[in-house]
Amino acid sequence: MKLIVFVTSCVFAWSAARADDAARCHANDGTFLTGRVTGGPTFSSGGSRDGVELSHTHVTLLSDQDGQSYNVAVDNVFAAGYDAAGEGVPAPLSTVRVGNRLEVCGGRPYTDHGTSGIDWVHTNCGATPASGKPNGWFKVLAADGTPCPNLEASPEYCRLWQ
Repeated sequence: MKLIVFVTSCVFAWSAARADDAARCHANDGTFLTGRVTGGPTFSSGGSRDGVELSHTHVTLLSDQDGQSYNVAVDNVFAAGYDAAGEGVPAPLSTVRVGNRLEVCGGRPYTDHGTSGIDWVHTNCGATPASGKPNGWFKVLAADGTPCPNLEASPEYCRLWQ
């Protein structure tokens, strides 16, 4: 009986944490999604700012909320292992695999050539969250549903936007 009470309380605590994350994301005018990775990660080169390439990593996420697939565009400069001269998916984003479960908070969803997507799944470098620009995150969920640390929280290149 004690085990059942313990497991039940853990499930409620996990659900409360998820609800808190969702509420925090929505309070910052963000879009909160959880789901399973069905594609990626893949590297996409981009423009540059002050000599730093603004590349992206893309993963496809099958959303728990609405059953749609989303192209999650992750800005590589906010990953701890980002190399300004790199031409590949930086660590720790390179550890994401098909089948992983994710929790993301990003800007407003978009549709581009029939593909749904979400971006701004990264820190906003201390700036006040604005419409479609929350203080976002990209977290892998552990097997028990607990969110791991934000993989998009590195402040190293925040200077590019300040």
